[in-house]
Amino acid sequence: MVGMQVIDWDLAVATGVRLVRPGPQVTREEARQAVADLRTLSREAEGHVREFTGIDSAPPEEATVVDRPGWIRANVDGFRVVLEPLTDKMSSMPPIVSAVGSRITGVEVGAVLAFLASRVLGQYELFLPPDPSGNAPTGRLTLVAPNIVHAERELGVSPRDFRLWVCLHEETHRVQFTGVPWLREYVRGQMTEFLLASDMDLMTLLERLRAASDAVADAFKGGEGNLIEAIQTPEQKAVLDRVTAVMTLVEGHGDYVMDAVGPSVVPSVADIRAKFQRRREGGSRIDQLIRRFLGIELKMKQYAEGSRFVRTVVDEAGMAGFNKVWTSPETLPDRDEIADPRAWMNRVLGTRAVEPGPA
Repeated sequence: MVGMQVIDWDLAVATGVRLVRPGPQVTREEARQAVADLRTLSREAEGHVREFTGIDSAPPEEATVVDRPGWIRANVDGFRVVLEPLTDKMSSMPPIVSAVGSRITGVEVGAVLAFLASRVLGQYELFLPPDPSGNAPTGRLTLVAPNIVHAERELGVSPRDFRLWVCLHEETHRVQFTGVPWLREYVRGQMTEFLLASDMDLMTLLERLRAASDAVADAFKGGEGNLIEAIQTPEQKAVLDRVTAVMTLVEGHGDYVMDAVGPSVVPSVADIRAKFQRRREGGSRIDQLIRRFLGIELKMKQYAEGSRFVRTVVDEAGMAGFNKVWTSPETLPDRDEIADPRAWMNRVLGTRAVEPGPA
């Protein structure tokens, strides 16, 4: 039997591409220049990041530069890879539920991606479909050219500096995931566990959908409703805490590195950071609503918390002390330690670090 689709992916792509707003007005020459720039700067950034972080990673590669529809397609490919375990599990569902459900979710996923596709500057794609020979690629650094051009114009900052600054953040992710061999599998394993920890019988599914629609209504009323939290079981909450902690660490590390490497290679880094911070927090009422609903608000708090964790540890224990974080899954901070870096330092760098932690 053909594995049933949890989500109609083609519909998700078609919806996203139809709804996404066009990028900024640029001449062909400006577009060509932006793409060439980003490719060069991504390689340059990688050298700065390796040298600064002391993580030995794969040799630099040019970034893949995409437009908004290209970003949507790439993300749908990534989702398919991440959700595979769930798709297999769903094949026991009554066909009618999935047929209706997959169309609804296809449209929703497309709409969410259209919203994000005009905002995301770049990302390190961890989950990619296998190449034609069947090998799983290790990941790909993707930069969304129209969004970077739009942001630098809106902020009124030096294009070269801004482009290199964005590359520094995204290259930090590439260095993390290619230089720390177990990290990618760990994140993937946690995601699989998250998906499979959901009890997918029909009643639960309907309850989840109800909880999700309540969360939407709550968000519109200005409450704290959050889609991600509405649809999880207690087992999933524990996994989500681990995923949140590791993502807070890698995002915070990216933010820390882009600012710390910044001054020597990005002269206007202080100006860029101040303006960018305001932009991250701004947006129209509907914008803020959608962000909160998708849990992106949470993500902004995470960036701040994560970079504070990294800064505190590097200030006290040096970069080599901080890099102990990459030793194994056991040395990653949990959510409480992210908020309390000293607790992590006591556990991992203190005298007690000699005793093996629970496996």
